[in-house]
Amino acid sequence: MDTAPLVVDRLVKAYAGKPAVAGLSFSLRRGECYGLLGPNGAGKTTTLRCCLGLVAPDGGTISLFGEPVPARGRAARARVGVVPQFDNLDPDFSLAENLLVYGRYFGLGDAALRARIPGLLEFAGLAGKDPNNIRTLSGGMKRRLTLARALINDPDLLVLDEPTTGLDPQARHLIWDRLKRLLADGKTILLTTHFMDEAERLCDRLAIVDGGRLIVEGAPRELIAERIEPHVVEVFGEGAADWAAAEAARFSRRCEVSGETAFCYVADAAPLLAHLAERPRLKTLHRPANLEDVFLKLTGRELRD
Repeated sequence: MDTAPLVVDRLVKAYAGKPAVAGLSFSLRRGECYGLLGPNGAGKTTTLRCCLGLVAPDGGTISLFGEPVPARGRAARARVGVVPQFDNLDPDFSLAENLLVYGRYFGLGDAALRARIPGLLEFAGLAGKDPNNIRTLSGGMKRRLTLARALINDPDLLVLDEPTTGLDPQARHLIWDRLKRLLADGKTILLTTHFMDEAERLCDRLAIVDGGRLIVEGAPRELIAERIEPHVVEVFGEGAADWAAAEAARFSRRCEVSGETAFCYVADAAPLLAHLAERPRLKTLHRPANLEDVFLKLTGRELRD
């Protein structure tokens, strides 16, 4: 039986007596994209650092390709590629040199690395760019170079920490396309992201965590079907909050007001839409429920710093 790429069992980590991860358990299957989602401060980054052997846990166990982490973390990381939250490319190196120097950390010879680099740059859509001046690359290009660098050791597992933050829609879609190609090639991906549409598109399964604990786990579409009403009617405009306080309970199972918008969650939107049609000052948006609705229901709408 194949060894699971990653198994986390009752992971515990605290800083200055304050728990960052509090008994978190999950595991990855080969060839899947698994999302680790949560608001700021939920424990995602600490979990990733523990999984990579960069931080020693206070309790629980971690197995990375069958190797205990952190005890055998260095050996296990030879099969892992990492795209950090912030690019840490060397601006004084060329595109190829960034990949070459990084590959040496895995004990790979220069001849083998130089043979891999052209294909990786082609995969990242950077083959036609100025090979010597990394400073001319856009943010999206640098992100793709960081992804190419993470593939230099031909890893079985890719750990991606918010890989598309700060990118424009075109760059995000290109990154998504490359990640889907990697999954089709049999790679396993562990993804953290604040973009719920990204998780919904890419993840086979995901966990939502908060306060260092697992809140829910499952396939995106299953979680949406199980955890939220099928229709959302957003009501905004002059007097939306007053309308919600007085009328929303008549039509919706649940209504949340955030700023100047009332979010009404309903099984059947028709009665509510007919009611709102008679109130032209109120603007409406009717849409199917999505993963962001589930996320906000489980973790709240309050701002996290």
